Amino acid sequence: MPIRLHINIDHVATVRNARGTSYPDPVFAAQLCEQAGADGITAHLREDRRHIQDRDLERLREAVVTCLNMEMAATDEMVTIAERVRPNVVTLVPERRAERTTEGGLDVVGQRATITKAVAACQRAGIKVSLFIAANEADVRASHELGVEQIELHTGEYCHQMAPHELERLRVAAGLAHALGLEVAAGHGLTRHNVIPVAGLPELVEVNIGHAVIADAVFVGLPEAVRDFRAALERGLALRGG
Repeated sequence: MPIRLHINIDHVATVRNARGTSYPDPVFAAQLCEQAGADGITAHLREDRRHIQDRDLERLREAVVTCLNMEMAATDEMVTIAERVRPNVVTLVPERRAERTTEGGLDVVGQRATITKAVAACQRAGIKVSLFIAANEADVRASHELGVEQIELHTGEYCHQMAPHELERLRVAAGLAHALGLEVAAGHGLTRHNVIPVAGLPELVEVNIGHAVIADAVFVGLPEAVRDFRAALERGLALRGG
């Protein structure tokens, strides 16, 4: 089965906001990605609105015809917005104002009460919920206990170190999650090159690619960058046959 390719278009908004213009438009970028074969669009509405804005999310909901995945912190403000906009999926992520980008997975065990409240509200609204977590047994099991449909494994340490033991950590976590009945996604720091071994994990059904595909698009254009990532995923899938 093909791996779903979701493209995060946050950094199109980053470029736009740097000059306070109306371009480049993240909604148009999302449409180009879909036309190039993306299976979904991801957008992170952060508390400080550093890239995606509320109106962007509303327009994305109107324009996206595949799957709209809203990344967000587990706060009352964001839950209220999700209930109104109704993305197909909400991915709960940790968030700190001082961070450059999301630096790790949710502390599902330590923040259980807060996350439980957000999960329940989103599910009541008919929204699929995914939790962005580190590849460890405790958070995988806690995610399962919360009744979410999916986890997204944080691949940042793997991408930073490119070490066999980090890929093994992902492998073990993906296997456990699958055994518990959870869908397994992966994301953070993945490029056309380092995504291939991750795509070889048999339990993986989805990746979320953001910064790298927008960076590639500077040189080859957005549609070609999306197609290049699709080709990389296919190379990873071929590893499963071995």
